[in-house]
Amino acid sequence: MDRDGVLCPEKGYVTDINNLEIFPYAKRCVELLHRKGYLAICITNQSAVARGMLEEEKLIGMNSYFIKETGVDAIYYCPHHPDGIGKYGRACNCRKPKTGMVETAIREFGFDRQASYMVGDRATDILCGQKAGLKAILLESGYGTQQLEQPVIPDGIYKDLEEFSLMLSAIY
Repeated sequence: MDRDGVLCPEKGYVTDINNLEIFPYAKRCVELLHRKGYLAICITNQSAVARGMLEEEKLIGMNSYFIKETGVDAIYYCPHHPDGIGKYGRACNCRKPKTGMVETAIREFGFDRQASYMVGDRATDILCGQKAGLKAILLESGYGTQQLEQPVIPDGIYKDLEEFSLMLSAIY
């Protein structure tokens, strides 16, 4: 799942742990997914690093805090952007909608892509999930259908992660 707009309110570039707000239901949703046998893995573009707004070491610290607060199993992040600076300013295979982060998670955790979901609030999340062979779910809790960067057809649209998690627990 994506971070901003899914587990956290969408606030643009979050560059300080004090501004990293987590939805109050996020931890409950992760616990519910775990009880249903799912891993909760965060796949997130973090181009603030490439833009010189955030040091990668600080992002790593924020990620550790985030794992502790939400219970997600892992966070995979892309610090790159083609217009970025220094070693982060490049095209890569990890920046969504490319699937590099998902492929790494599959290698490291060994989950079944056909039984898995990519949950996000942007077209790039949906496209990444579809390219990786996952079911792609769009949430309205971030950018949602009102601000899609391009047309996509997700496998489902839900109000937020709580609604999606409850649906998933009801059918399985």
